Amino acid sequence: MDDPICPLCDRPIPPQAKQSLHHLVPKLKSGKGGPVVLLHQICHSKIHATFSETELAREYKTVEALLMDARIAKFVKWVSKRPPTFHSKTPGLRRKQ
Repeated sequence: MDDPICPLCDRPIPPQAKQSLHHLVPKLKSGKGGPVVLLHQICHSKIHATFSETELAREYKTVEALLMDARIAKFVKWVSKRPPTFHSKTPGLRRKQ
């Protein structure tokens, strides 16, 4: 069976890679039970370091919308050149609600 593909960076997510589920609408903003996508942990961390929960709920509730942001696009261009198991700490603090 093939590894799932991260919808943000388009790299495979092997079982040994750090990974997590991202709620497209944050749980705190009525997204509990809503759609989720499996991402590399580094991709998930970048999303939450870039946007507040309110921004995610209002403007970035699809992968396509996330990819339209210049900061995410720059990150994706950089991380897509790394191996699928690559992980590092995401600079910056997690954004507030």
